[in-house]
Amino acid sequence: MLIIPAIDLKDGACVRLRQGRMDDSTVFSDDPVSMAAKWVQAGCRRLHLVDLNGAFEGQPVNGEVVTAIAKRYPQLPIQIGGGIRSLETIEHYVKAGVSYVIIGTKAVKQPEFVGEACRAFPGKVIVGLDAKDGFVATDGWAQVSHVQATDLARRFEADGVSAIVYTDIAKDGMMQGCNVAATVALAKASRIPVIASGGIHNLGDIQALLDTNEPGIIGAITGRAIYEGTLDVAEAQSLCDRFNA
Repeated sequence: MLIIPAIDLKDGACVRLRQGRMDDSTVFSDDPVSMAAKWVQAGCRRLHLVDLNGAFEGQPVNGEVVTAIAKRYPQLPIQIGGGIRSLETIEHYVKAGVSYVIIGTKAVKQPEFVGEACRAFPGKVIVGLDAKDGFVATDGWAQVSHVQATDLARRFEADGVSAIVYTDIAKDGMMQGCNVAATVALAKASRIPVIASGGIHNLGDIQALLDTNEPGIIGAITGRAIYEGTLDVAEAQSLCDRFNA
């Protein structure tokens, strides 16, 4: 299992939100490229970037920062989400050196777009499912749909999606542990690998995911915990490596 540091971009700065609310953000750095360097030096093997402005506006807003990080670390797998709603945007990010693009809102509203993107950019597409009480939310979490996350995951099985990033909105940024049961249920519901997200606070939360012995869970995204120091990236990755040895 990979420990994946999150760099959430808002107005060019590195921030963290609580439960996805743009008006409840904490700025951790005004230099996201340096923040990326910090996590690379800590030994991370993948980075998770989110264009928060883009998620609300429906198109990339912090693209220059994303490109700068990708160019500085060309060998590091980088996944980017937020406002990715066209093949042109995906092409832009892929050309910039990003390894994976995360399709969220568009995957819920126009599921056929996921298959189209997978055919155009094989191996590059991740679907982001953000859920509240099991139902998928869209538009920067402003809208909750009537679609179950597990049902949507099954729908994408045949498309060639590389992974699903699953976030429980109620947990995100609250540092109360991720929703392990829902994450496991999603991993069992389809053959698509799952990356857990939202609420990770400390090593105990990483251990809880490992203890499920669910092979479908391939990573855990962590944000506020690593910024506030309740989780150490190197220590957490070492735990995963020992467990999987």
